[in-house]
Amino acid sequence: MGKTGKEKNTLNKAKHSKLMARKINKKKKEEALRKERLKAIIKKAQQNN
Repeated sequence: MGKTGKEKNTLNKAKHSKLMARKINKKKKEEALRKERLKAIIKKAQQNN
C-alpha cells in the first residue's frame, strides 16, 4: 500500500543537492584561482632572478 498524495522529502533532497553542488563548485573555483595566482607569483619570481 503506497502512500497517496504529495511525495515525501523530494523537495528537500533537491534543494540539498543543489546547495551541495554549489558549495563544491565554489571550492573548485577557489582552488583553481589559488593555483593560478601561485603560478603567476612563481613566474614573476623566476623572471626577476
